[in-house]
Amino acid sequence: MEETKKDEIIIYKAPKGPELQVRMEGETVWMAQDQIAQLFGTQRPAITKHLTNIFNSAELKENSVSSILEHTAKDGKIYKVRYYNLDAIISVGYRVNSSRATQFRIWATRRLRDYIVKGYTVNEARLKDAHDAGLKELERTTRLFYNVLESQRAQGYEKDLLKIITDYAHTWAILNKYDKDELKIEGVSKRVPLPLDYMSAKGYIEKFKSRLLKQKQASSLFGQEVSGKFQGLLGNIEQTFGGKMLYPSVEERAAHLLYFVVKDHPFADGNKRIGGLMFMLFLVYNNFLMNKRGERKINDSALAALTLLIAESRSTDKDVMVKLVVNLINRK
Repeated sequence: MEETKKDEIIIYKAPKGPELQVRMEGETVWMAQDQIAQLFGTQRPAITKHLTNIFNSAELKENSVSSILEHTAKDGKIYKVRYYNLDAIISVGYRVNSSRATQFRIWATRRLRDYIVKGYTVNEARLKDAHDAGLKELERTTRLFYNVLESQRAQGYEKDLLKIITDYAHTWAILNKYDKDELKIEGVSKRVPLPLDYMSAKGYIEKFKSRLLKQKQASSLFGQEVSGKFQGLLGNIEQTFGGKMLYPSVEERAAHLLYFVVKDHPFADGNKRIGGLMFMLFLVYNNFLMNKRGERKINDSALAALTLLIAESRSTDKDVMVKLVVNLINRK
């Protein structure tokens, strides 16, 4: 990046492509549609189509990622042009089908991965007075993301993991205000969760197994309970201590349910897939799957990536993973 006197920077240069001068204002990059088209090696109508789809699907809010800015044309006249920020540019980049867009995705993934793994060290230096257990906990979380990102590269989970990371980025963006216990369970729902009935759960597992068998994606061992472990696991979710529930909120029980099924292996085969199924079923039972906009709080792809993350984690990271799940589904 090279900043100019007019607050413009060179943000990206393709191996065989144009050098783009773009605006840098409000701590983000701004590009007009024709510049985005140049960046990704396509035509402006394609950019318009992708932006329209992005806004219609509520992936981004147009008013939050676009702005009318003044632009001085070659004729010396000043025109008002709609510009789009880095969030919109990246979203478009993951939709455009062109060789240059593919190059950009590789570049963006590498940059984001470097930020995930190394970015906390910058804040660690800034926050040397707060170099405590909380910061170490955040470091362990970033390392877990990195390990799964590397181990699952061939399976195409980069985008899903990055989606989780960017959704959770508000925690990292305010590290300069880092509190000793930033990653903690708070603001959870107050209503009493509905328990997941054992026989109903087993029925759903059998239906799931039947479908997978027809698709040849499971064996006869799929969903076979090991020594009543699953029934005991459901009981553990509901346990009390001193007359109070150990996991009082919907979010905490859902997170522990996912974690226990994935890590404790209550079934002979299919623990990760069944863990994801039970997690979603529990949220549906408790009317907690959708946010206020009518969108799922966590989609299938993100859940698959999160399940893999838990499976790859160490047992000592249990609290970190539970807190992460709670925070991911506790967004309005």
